[in-house]
Amino acid sequence: MRKSKTEAAETRRQIVEVAAQEFRRNGIHATGVATLMSKAGLTHGGFYKHFDSKEQLVAEACAMGMNNMVDAFKAAAGEHDGKDSFRAIVERYVSAVHRDNATGGCPLAGMGSELARADDRTRDAAAQGFGEMVDVIAAHIGRRSADAARSEAVLALTAMIGAVTMSRILTDADASAAVLRDVRQHLDAL
Repeated sequence: MRKSKTEAAETRRQIVEVAAQEFRRNGIHATGVATLMSKAGLTHGGFYKHFDSKEQLVAEACAMGMNNMVDAFKAAAGEHDGKDSFRAIVERYVSAVHRDNATGGCPLAGMGSELARADDRTRDAAAQGFGEMVDVIAAHIGRRSADAARSEAVLALTAMIGAVTMSRILTDADASAAVLRDVRQHLDAL
């Protein structure tokens, strides 16, 4: 029995959502299509009914993950006014909760090195998401000049991504926590 277009779209969304989580958890190359389909409760054979290639799925999963991060930034900023909205973004991102939640965290912190070697569609999705995250930060960083705000937002976001990435790499719990704390303190001075 064929699925309706609505059911097919929901199944596709479910596959992309599972893929976004699994790629962040295990990496793009270490995550196979059969594993993704199984985690989505589907058979491996159904993959090509929804996607032309794994690369297409990677690009869509990256875009979904980036959109989720942009939404999270907006939500954090929306809970506060002025400079506190920038701090709220930093506090939510540069945190032990984010460090410990690779599956639901930022694709840039979770898959950055793999994204750098991905195809153009995937890198475009990551770049677009990065730009949107920078825009949200720039709107809340509290600078009079748009150029200064954007420049500081780029600095802040790259420091945030690096902090979460390094805090995940470090095996010493105290050193990991110190990276998060130190970067938050430095960003608070912006």
